[in-house]
Amino acid sequence: MKEEIVGEAIRLFLQYGFKSVTMDEIAQQMRISKKTIYTHFETKETLVEAAVLTHHGHIMDRIKTISKQAKDPIIELYQLKKEALNHLSNEDNSPQYQLQKFYPSIYQKVRAQEFEILGSSFSNSLKKGIEMGLFRAEVDIDFVTRIYFNGIQGVTNIELFPLAQYKIDKLLVLFSEYHLRAICTPLGIEKLEKYKKEFNR
Repeated sequence: MKEEIVGEAIRLFLQYGFKSVTMDEIAQQMRISKKTIYTHFETKETLVEAAVLTHHGHIMDRIKTISKQAKDPIIELYQLKKEALNHLSNEDNSPQYQLQKFYPSIYQKVRAQEFEILGSSFSNSLKKGIEMGLFRAEVDIDFVTRIYFNGIQGVTNIELFPLAQYKIDKLLVLFSEYHLRAICTPLGIEKLEKYKKEFNR
């Protein structure tokens, strides 16, 4: 039953946002009593956390699959950006916006989990790019890995880039190119320009 509650909570939270959905509504949708939900989750916040971490885990699995299958690290970043945009919204009632605003401790936990899960994957991507001659050989892999994750967290931070002024999709495009131009060799830049034309058609 616990997994079923989390699954239904994910569906409703993604559709209506974390703040909007009540425990009563989840119980009503599942045709169970609210008491049953509270048997498994003491508060709404504990249910939000379980739903967020479960859903986030699925996204991380998808990202790891993309990383493994990408033919080179530059196109990998384009594909990861596209995947990220499937889960981000420019609306202030989006789940991400509500998570940052109303459940900041859970949001920070998710961010820490991202680095823990994807850090080694991204480091391997950098090494692959260096071996392929796309990234500069003198790049400090640990530093670039950490600065990349810090940058991604920065451009999706709604306090730093308010949704009323900045669109997340545009910010991700700008940051991806900024990042790549900092580490690419001339061959890497050539590939970057080629992919930009292909993906912007």
